[in-house]
Amino acid sequence: MKNKRILTVFIIISVITTPLCAQENDFIKEYLERLEKSKEYLILVAETMPEDTYEFKATPESMSFAENLMHIGWAMDWHSQSLMGGREARDWNTDTELKVSNKSKQEMIAKINETFDKTIEFISNFGVKKLEERLDYFGSNRTKRQVMLLLADHITHHRGQLLVYMRLNGLVPPRYVLFQ
Repeated sequence: MKNKRILTVFIIISVITTPLCAQENDFIKEYLERLEKSKEYLILVAETMPEDTYEFKATPESMSFAENLMHIGWAMDWHSQSLMGGREARDWNTDTELKVSNKSKQEMIAKINETFDKTIEFISNFGVKKLEERLDYFGSNRTKRQVMLLLADHITHHRGQLLVYMRLNGLVPPRYVLFQ
């Protein structure tokens, strides 16, 4: 009788927890798919903008096209490697790896591509149990899942600015790609 109770409890726990674990695994899988598509589209946008307009700013106080592009890389690096990964954050004032810093268009595109790949690798190895861990996000208590969603929003926000800059320069942005 005791064995039947243990077996029943085990079955009930399995029935409840298995779908929850599957949902978490699905979240990471779907997030990675979105990040891959976002990478493809951002690289296409960056390649389409002529290099001589990379310094274009919509207003004097705005970031340039190049600065917006590299800012996306900086944000991916900080969110994944530092905030969620625990690596010491880069010093914005001295680190030039993810800043424009006299980089050519091709060097910036290569750096963005590399940063996406590192972020994708980090998230690919991210344990699903860590999604519920909480951390301070600019004074707000957020789960790492929420931080991942905030990163996706941030990429989209700055990519949208790049698309506007293209239009302001008389260019037609690449056709929008879904699932990003």
